[in-house]
Amino acid sequence: MGDDLRYWVGFNLVRGIGPVRLRALIETFGTIEAAWTASEAALRSTKLNDRATDNLLQVRRQCNLDAILTQIDHLDIHVLTWDSPDYPPLLAQVADAPPVLYARGTITPGDEWAVAMVGTRRASVYGREVARRLAEELGRNGVTVVSGLARGIDGIAHKTAIEAGGRSLAVLGCGVDQVYPPEHRKLAESIMANGALVSDYPLGTQPEAQNFPPRNRIISGMSLGTIVVEAGLRSGALITADFALDQGREVFAVPGSILSPGSAGCNRLLRDGAHVLTEVRDVLEVLHLDQVPDKQAARLVLPETPTEAKLFESLTGEPHHLDDLSRQSGIPIEVVSGTLVMMELKGMVRQVGALQYVRAYEPGGVYDSGDADPAQEPSQADSHQVT
Repeated sequence: MGDDLRYWVGFNLVRGIGPVRLRALIETFGTIEAAWTASEAALRSTKLNDRATDNLLQVRRQCNLDAILTQIDHLDIHVLTWDSPDYPPLLAQVADAPPVLYARGTITPGDEWAVAMVGTRRASVYGREVARRLAEELGRNGVTVVSGLARGIDGIAHKTAIEAGGRSLAVLGCGVDQVYPPEHRKLAESIMANGALVSDYPLGTQPEAQNFPPRNRIISGMSLGTIVVEAGLRSGALITADFALDQGREVFAVPGSILSPGSAGCNRLLRDGAHVLTEVRDVLEVLHLDQVPDKQAARLVLPETPTEAKLFESLTGEPHHLDDLSRQSGIPIEVVSGTLVMMELKGMVRQVGALQYVRAYEPGGVYDSGDADPAQEPSQADSHQVT
Protein backbone atom coordinates (compact mmCIF):
# COMPACT_ATOMS: atom_id res chain seq x y z
CA MET A 1 0.00 0.00 0.00
CA GLY A 2 1.16 3.54 -0.72
CA ASP A 3 2.29 5.68 2.20
CA ASP A 4 -0.55 8.16 1.62
CA LEU A 5 -3.22 5.48 1.87
CA ARG A 6 -3.20 5.60 5.66
CA TYR A 7 -4.25 9.27 5.55
CA TRP A 8 -7.10 8.62 3.11
CA VAL A 9 -8.32 5.84 5.40
CA GLY A 10 -7.91 8.13 8.39
CA PHE A 11 -10.02 10.92 6.90
CA ASN A 12 -12.66 8.35 5.95
CA LEU A 13 -13.18 7.80 9.68
CA VAL A 14 -13.84 11.46 10.47
CA ARG A 15 -17.43 12.58 10.76
CA GLY A 16 -18.06 15.93 9.18
CA ILE A 17 -15.34 15.71 6.52
CA GLY A 18 -16.83 14.58 3.25
CA PRO A 19 -15.75 15.14 -0.37
CA VAL A 20 -16.12 18.93 -0.40
CA ARG A 21 -14.30 19.60 2.85
CA LEU A 22 -11.58 17.05 2.17
CA ARG A 23 -10.89 18.56 -1.23
CA ALA A 24 -10.66 21.99 0.38
CA LEU A 25 -8.20 20.70 2.99
CA ILE A 26 -5.99 19.11 0.34
CA GLU A 27 -6.03 22.36 -1.66
CA THR A 28 -5.13 24.32 1.47
CA PHE A 29 -2.28 22.13 2.69
CA GLY A 30 -1.08 20.73 -0.63
CA THR A 31 -1.20 16.98 0.09
CA ILE A 32 -3.38 14.50 1.94
CA GLU A 33 -0.50 13.85 4.37
CA ALA A 34 -0.03 17.52 5.11
CA ALA A 35 -3.75 17.91 5.71
CA TRP A 36 -3.78 14.94 8.11
CA THR A 37 -0.71 16.07 10.07
CA ALA A 38 -1.56 19.77 10.18
CA SER A 39 -1.44 21.41 13.59
CA GLU A 40 -4.61 22.20 15.49
CA ALA A 41 -4.00 25.89 14.99
CA ALA A 42 -3.56 25.44 11.25
CA LEU A 43 -6.75 23.37 11.02
CA ARG A 44 -8.76 25.92 12.96
CA SER A 45 -7.55 28.65 10.62
CA THR A 46 -9.28 26.88 7.70
CA LYS A 47 -12.98 26.96 6.85
CA LEU A 48 -13.43 23.64 8.65
CA ASN A 49 -16.00 24.10 11.40
CA ASP A 50 -15.16 23.43 15.04
CA ARG A 51 -17.11 20.20 15.22
CA ALA A 52 -15.38 18.66 12.21
CA THR A 53 -12.00 19.85 13.50
CA ASP A 54 -12.66 18.32 16.91
CA ASN A 55 -13.66 15.04 15.26
CA LEU A 56 -10.48 15.00 13.19
CA LEU A 57 -8.28 15.65 16.21
CA GLN A 58 -10.06 12.90 18.15
CA VAL A 59 -9.63 10.34 15.35
CA ARG A 60 -5.94 11.23 15.07
CA ARG A 61 -5.48 10.65 18.79
CA GLN A 62 -7.51 7.49 19.16
CA CYS A 63 -7.37 5.49 15.93
CA ASN A 64 -4.61 3.01 15.19
CA LEU A 65 -4.26 3.37 11.43
CA ASP A 66 -1.58 0.67 11.30
CA ALA A 67 -4.03 -1.85 12.77
CA ILE A 68 -6.72 -0.83 10.27
CA LEU A 69 -4.31 -1.20 7.34
CA THR A 70 -3.29 -4.63 8.64
CA GLN A 71 -6.94 -5.67 8.71
CA ILE A 72 -7.41 -4.36 5.18
CA ASP A 73 -4.46 -6.45 4.01
CA HIS A 74 -5.67 -9.52 5.89
CA LEU A 75 -9.10 -9.36 4.21
CA ASP A 76 -7.53 -8.68 0.79
CA ILE A 77 -9.45 -5.44 0.46
CA HIS A 78 -8.50 -2.96 -2.25
CA VAL A 79 -8.67 0.68 -1.20
CA LEU A 80 -9.29 3.09 -4.05
CA THR A 81 -8.96 6.84 -3.63
CA TRP A 82 -9.32 9.90 -5.81
CA ASP A 83 -5.61 9.49 -6.56
CA SER A 84 -5.87 5.82 -7.59
CA PRO A 85 -5.49 5.14 -11.33
CA ASP A 86 -8.05 2.34 -11.03
CA TYR A 87 -10.72 4.42 -9.25
CA PRO A 88 -13.95 3.74 -11.19
CA PRO A 89 -13.92 6.35 -13.98
CA LEU A 90 -17.69 6.73 -14.19
CA LEU A 91 -17.91 7.39 -10.46
CA ALA A 92 -14.95 9.80 -10.59
CA GLN A 93 -17.05 12.19 -12.68
CA VAL A 94 -19.82 12.45 -10.05
CA ALA A 95 -19.77 15.71 -8.09
CA ASP A 96 -19.83 13.98 -4.70
CA ALA A 97 -17.65 11.00 -5.63
CA PRO A 98 -16.47 9.39 -2.39
CA PRO A 99 -12.79 10.06 -1.62
CA VAL A 100 -12.32 6.43 -0.54
CA LEU A 101 -13.80 3.19 -1.83
CA TYR A 102 -13.23 -0.23 -0.30
CA ALA A 103 -13.55 -3.19 -2.66
CA ARG A 104 -13.47 -6.93 -1.98
CA GLY A 105 -12.99 -8.69 -5.29
CA THR A 106 -11.92 -6.92 -8.47
CA ILE A 107 -13.09 -3.87 -10.36
CA THR A 108 -11.86 -4.12 -13.94
CA PRO A 109 -11.70 -1.66 -16.86
CA GLY A 110 -14.55 -3.62 -18.43
CA ASP A 111 -16.78 -2.57 -15.55
CA GLU A 112 -17.03 0.82 -17.23
CA TRP A 113 -19.73 -0.92 -19.29
CA ALA A 114 -22.10 -1.17 -16.35
CA VAL A 115 -25.83 -0.80 -15.78
CA ALA A 116 -27.54 -0.56 -12.40
CA MET A 117 -30.60 -2.68 -11.72
CA VAL A 118 -32.69 -1.90 -8.66
CA GLY A 119 -36.17 -2.47 -7.35
CA THR A 120 -38.36 -3.46 -4.47
CA ARG A 121 -37.41 -6.01 -1.84
CA ARG A 122 -40.97 -7.32 -2.04
CA ALA A 123 -40.87 -8.29 -5.69
CA SER A 124 -43.90 -9.84 -7.35
CA VAL A 125 -43.72 -12.87 -9.62
CA TYR A 126 -43.80 -10.44 -12.55
CA GLY A 127 -40.97 -8.33 -11.15
CA ARG A 128 -38.79 -11.32 -10.36
CA GLU A 129 -39.20 -12.78 -13.83
CA VAL A 130 -38.47 -9.46 -15.54
CA ALA A 131 -35.36 -8.99 -13.39
CA ARG A 132 -34.11 -12.46 -14.30
CA ARG A 133 -34.61 -11.93 -18.02
CA LEU A 134 -32.95 -8.52 -18.07
CA ALA A 135 -29.99 -9.51 -15.88
CA GLU A 136 -29.41 -12.65 -17.93
CA GLU A 137 -29.31 -10.72 -21.19
CA LEU A 138 -27.08 -8.01 -19.74
CA GLY A 139 -24.68 -10.64 -18.43
CA ARG A 140 -24.60 -12.44 -21.76
CA ASN A 141 -23.84 -9.16 -23.51
CA GLY A 142 -20.84 -8.43 -21.32
CA VAL A 143 -22.53 -5.66 -19.35
CA THR A 144 -21.66 -5.50 -15.65
CA VAL A 145 -24.75 -5.40 -13.42
CA VAL A 146 -24.54 -3.07 -10.41
CA SER A 147 -26.97 -3.31 -7.51
CA GLY A 148 -27.20 -3.17 -3.74
CA LEU A 149 -27.26 -6.83 -2.55
CA ALA A 150 -30.70 -6.28 -1.02
CA ARG A 151 -33.45 -8.86 -0.95
CA GLY A 152 -35.77 -9.01 -3.94
CA ILE A 153 -34.78 -7.41 -7.25
CA ASP A 154 -31.18 -6.65 -6.19
CA GLY A 155 -30.36 -10.21 -5.27
CA ILE A 156 -31.96 -11.60 -8.42
CA ALA A 157 -30.00 -9.14 -10.57
CA HIS A 158 -26.63 -10.10 -9.05
CA LYS A 159 -27.26 -13.83 -9.08
CA THR A 160 -28.65 -14.05 -12.60
CA ALA A 161 -25.96 -11.87 -14.18
CA ILE A 162 -23.24 -14.09 -12.72
CA GLU A 163 -25.02 -17.30 -13.71
CA ALA A 164 -25.18 -15.93 -17.26
CA GLY A 165 -21.40 -15.62 -17.30
CA GLY A 166 -21.30 -11.91 -16.53
CA ARG A 167 -19.95 -9.72 -13.76
CA SER A 168 -21.65 -7.89 -10.93
CA LEU A 169 -20.79 -5.18 -8.41
CA ALA A 170 -22.65 -4.89 -5.11
CA VAL A 171 -22.60 -1.52 -3.35
CA LEU A 172 -23.17 -1.94 0.37
CA GLY A 173 -24.69 0.23 3.07
CA CYS A 174 -22.12 -1.15 5.53
CA GLY A 175 -18.44 -2.02 5.60
CA VAL A 176 -17.24 -4.57 3.05
CA ASP A 177 -16.30 -6.82 5.96
CA GLN A 178 -20.02 -7.15 6.71
CA VAL A 179 -22.69 -8.94 4.65
CA TYR A 180 -26.28 -7.79 4.75
CA PRO A 181 -28.74 -9.38 4.54
CA PRO A 182 -27.04 -12.41 6.14
CA GLU A 183 -28.80 -14.89 3.85
CA HIS A 184 -26.88 -13.35 0.95
CA ARG A 185 -23.51 -14.43 2.29
CA LYS A 186 -23.09 -17.11 -0.38
CA LEU A 187 -24.20 -14.64 -3.06
CA ALA A 188 -21.65 -12.14 -1.74
CA GLU A 189 -18.91 -14.74 -2.15
CA SER A 190 -20.01 -15.33 -5.71
CA ILE A 191 -19.94 -11.59 -6.41
CA MET A 192 -16.41 -11.31 -5.00
CA ALA A 193 -15.33 -14.05 -7.40
CA ASN A 194 -17.04 -12.38 -10.38
CA GLY A 195 -16.85 -8.69 -9.50
CA ALA A 196 -16.64 -6.93 -6.17
CA LEU A 197 -18.35 -5.83 -2.99
CA VAL A 198 -17.96 -2.05 -2.80
CA SER A 199 -18.52 0.51 -0.06
CA ASP A 200 -17.38 3.94 1.01
CA TYR A 201 -18.10 3.10 4.65
CA PRO A 202 -15.15 2.20 6.91
CA LEU A 203 -14.58 -1.40 7.95
CA GLY A 204 -16.82 -2.45 10.80
CA THR A 205 -19.69 -0.13 9.82
CA GLN A 206 -22.94 -1.91 10.58
CA PRO A 207 -25.86 -1.99 8.10
CA GLU A 208 -27.96 0.70 9.73
CA ALA A 209 -31.05 1.98 7.91
CA GLN A 210 -29.72 5.50 7.42
CA ASN A 211 -26.69 4.18 5.51
CA PHE A 212 -28.63 2.86 2.54
CA PRO A 213 -30.09 5.94 0.79
CA PRO A 214 -26.67 7.68 0.47
CA ARG A 215 -24.97 4.56 -0.92
CA ASN A 216 -27.44 4.64 -3.83
CA ARG A 217 -25.49 7.54 -5.35
CA ILE A 218 -22.61 5.09 -5.83
CA ILE A 219 -24.83 2.47 -7.47
CA SER A 220 -25.97 5.00 -10.04
CA GLY A 221 -22.59 6.71 -10.20
CA MET A 222 -20.79 3.53 -11.23
CA SER A 223 -23.32 2.90 -14.00
CA LEU A 224 -24.07 4.29 -17.43
CA GLY A 225 -27.77 3.98 -16.70
CA THR A 226 -30.17 2.75 -14.04
CA ILE A 227 -32.98 0.24 -14.56
CA VAL A 228 -35.88 0.28 -12.11
CA VAL A 229 -37.64 -3.06 -12.45
CA GLU A 230 -40.42 -2.78 -9.89
CA ALA A 231 -40.88 -0.09 -7.27
CA GLY A 232 -43.62 1.43 -5.19
CA LEU A 233 -43.94 5.15 -4.62
CA ARG A 234 -41.85 4.93 -1.45
CA SER A 235 -39.25 2.54 -2.78
CA GLY A 236 -35.55 3.16 -2.21
CA ALA A 237 -35.07 2.33 -5.89
CA LEU A 238 -36.54 5.74 -6.72
CA ILE A 239 -33.72 7.36 -4.71
CA THR A 240 -31.25 5.61 -7.02
CA ALA A 241 -33.16 6.86 -10.05
CA ASP A 242 -33.10 10.41 -8.69
CA PHE A 243 -29.34 10.20 -8.15
CA ALA A 244 -28.91 8.90 -11.70
CA LEU A 245 -30.83 11.85 -13.11
CA ASP A 246 -28.81 14.30 -11.01
CA GLN A 247 -25.63 12.67 -12.34
CA GLY A 248 -26.78 13.03 -15.94
CA ARG A 249 -27.24 9.29 -16.42
CA GLU A 250 -30.08 7.54 -18.22
CA VAL A 251 -33.01 6.03 -16.32
CA PHE A 252 -35.11 3.10 -17.57
CA ALA A 253 -38.32 1.85 -16.00
CA VAL A 254 -40.26 -1.35 -16.56
CA PRO A 255 -43.98 -0.57 -17.01
CA GLY A 256 -46.42 -2.33 -14.74
CA SER A 257 -50.12 -2.55 -14.09
CA ILE A 258 -51.74 0.71 -13.06
CA LEU A 259 -53.60 -1.38 -10.48
CA SER A 260 -50.39 -2.63 -8.84
CA PRO A 261 -48.95 -0.48 -5.99
CA GLY A 262 -45.64 -2.26 -6.59
CA SER A 263 -45.37 -0.68 -10.03
CA ALA A 264 -46.57 2.80 -9.09
CA GLY A 265 -43.01 4.12 -8.80
CA CYS A 266 -41.99 2.78 -12.20
CA ASN A 267 -45.11 4.14 -13.85
CA ARG A 268 -44.43 7.56 -12.32
CA LEU A 269 -40.87 7.50 -13.69
CA LEU A 270 -42.28 6.73 -17.12
CA ARG A 271 -44.77 9.58 -16.82
CA ASP A 272 -41.89 11.89 -15.93
CA GLY A 273 -39.77 10.91 -18.94
CA ALA A 274 -37.81 7.77 -18.10
CA HIS A 275 -37.06 5.38 -20.97
CA VAL A 276 -39.66 2.66 -21.42
CA LEU A 277 -37.99 -0.72 -20.96
CA THR A 278 -39.72 -3.70 -22.54
CA GLU A 279 -36.64 -5.68 -23.58
CA VAL A 280 -32.92 -5.49 -22.93
CA ARG A 281 -32.31 -4.04 -26.39
CA ASP A 282 -33.95 -0.84 -25.19
CA VAL A 283 -31.02 -0.42 -22.79
CA LEU A 284 -28.26 -1.65 -25.08
CA GLU A 285 -29.23 0.71 -27.90
CA VAL A 286 -29.66 3.85 -25.80
CA LEU A 287 -26.34 3.28 -23.97
CA HIS A 288 -24.50 1.98 -27.05
CA LEU A 289 -23.76 -1.31 -25.29
CA ASP A 290 -24.80 -3.64 -28.09
CA GLN A 291 -21.20 -4.60 -28.96
CA VAL A 292 -19.51 -4.73 -25.55
CA PRO A 293 -17.84 -8.17 -25.98
CA ASP A 294 -16.29 -7.04 -29.28
CA LYS A 295 -15.13 -3.77 -27.74
CA GLN A 296 -13.63 -5.59 -24.75
CA ALA A 297 -11.74 -7.95 -27.05
CA ALA A 298 -10.52 -5.07 -29.20
CA ARG A 299 -9.15 -3.20 -26.20
CA LEU A 300 -7.23 -6.27 -25.09
CA VAL A 301 -5.80 -7.10 -28.49
CA LEU A 302 -5.25 -3.54 -29.70
CA PRO A 303 -3.81 -1.25 -27.01
CA GLU A 304 -4.31 2.51 -27.36
CA THR A 305 -1.80 4.17 -29.69
CA PRO A 306 -0.35 7.71 -29.53
CA THR A 307 -2.39 8.60 -32.61
CA GLU A 308 -5.59 7.45 -30.93
CA ALA A 309 -4.74 9.45 -27.82
CA LYS A 310 -4.14 12.59 -29.89
CA LEU A 311 -7.40 12.22 -31.80
CA PHE A 312 -9.34 11.48 -28.63
CA GLU A 313 -7.96 14.69 -27.14
CA SER A 314 -9.21 16.60 -30.20
CA LEU A 315 -12.73 15.19 -29.88
CA THR A 316 -15.50 16.33 -27.55
CA GLY A 317 -19.15 15.49 -27.05
CA GLU A 318 -19.96 17.73 -30.01
CA PRO A 319 -19.66 16.27 -33.55
CA HIS A 320 -16.32 16.86 -35.31
CA HIS A 321 -15.86 16.28 -39.03
CA LEU A 322 -13.07 14.04 -40.26
CA ASP A 323 -11.46 16.95 -42.14
CA ASP A 324 -11.49 19.17 -39.04
CA LEU A 325 -9.89 16.44 -36.94
CA SER A 326 -7.12 16.07 -39.50
CA ARG A 327 -6.44 19.83 -39.48
CA GLN A 328 -6.57 20.17 -35.68
CA SER A 329 -4.34 17.18 -35.00
CA GLY A 330 -1.96 17.61 -37.92
CA ILE A 331 -2.46 13.95 -38.80
CA PRO A 332 -2.97 12.99 -42.47
CA ILE A 333 -6.63 12.44 -43.27
CA GLU A 334 -6.12 8.84 -44.41
CA VAL A 335 -4.47 8.03 -41.04
CA VAL A 336 -7.26 9.78 -39.16
CA SER A 337 -9.89 7.82 -41.08
CA GLY A 338 -8.30 4.44 -40.39
CA THR A 339 -7.61 5.27 -36.74
CA LEU A 340 -11.21 6.34 -36.12
CA VAL A 341 -12.41 3.00 -37.43
CA MET A 342 -10.28 1.24 -34.81
CA MET A 343 -11.33 3.67 -32.10
CA GLU A 344 -14.99 3.02 -32.88
CA LEU A 345 -14.35 -0.71 -32.65
CA LYS A 346 -12.84 -0.20 -29.19
CA GLY A 347 -15.79 1.88 -28.06
CA MET A 348 -13.73 5.08 -27.79
CA VAL A 349 -15.67 7.13 -30.36
CA ARG A 350 -19.01 7.07 -32.14
CA GLN A 351 -19.94 8.15 -35.64
CA VAL A 352 -23.03 10.35 -35.43
CA GLY A 353 -23.33 11.43 -39.06
CA ALA A 354 -21.49 11.44 -42.35
CA LEU A 355 -17.82 11.56 -41.28
CA GLN A 356 -18.88 13.17 -37.98
CA TYR A 357 -17.45 11.76 -34.73
CA VAL A 358 -17.86 12.32 -30.99
CA ARG A 359 -16.24 10.86 -27.93
CA ALA A 360 -18.05 7.81 -26.60
CA TYR A 361 -16.89 8.80 -23.11
CA GLU A 362 -15.22 11.69 -21.38
CA PRO A 363 -11.67 11.48 -19.97
CA GLY A 364 -11.98 9.23 -16.95
CA GLY A 365 -14.67 7.16 -18.61
CA VAL A 366 -18.02 8.95 -18.56
CA TYR A 367 -20.02 7.81 -21.57
CA ASP A 368 -22.63 10.06 -23.08
CA SER A 369 -25.67 9.36 -23.46
CA GLY A 370 -34.48 -2.93 -1.78
CA ASP A 371 -37.06 -0.45 -0.32
CA ALA A 372 -36.30 2.41 1.97
CA ASP A 373 -38.33 5.47 2.77
CA PRO A 374 -37.17 8.24 0.42
CA ALA A 375 -38.84 10.79 2.67
CA GLN A 376 -36.52 9.86 5.52
CA GLU A 377 -33.61 12.25 5.86
CA PRO A 378 -30.28 10.37 5.81
CA SER A 379 -28.66 10.73 9.23
CA GLN A 380 -25.55 8.76 8.48
CA ALA A 381 -22.10 9.86 9.50
CA ASP A 382 -21.27 13.23 8.05
CA SER A 383 -18.14 11.77 6.49
CA HIS A 384 -20.38 10.33 3.79
CA GLN A 385 -22.28 13.51 3.09
CA VAL A 386 -21.35 16.09 0.51
CA THR A 387 -19.56 18.39 2.94
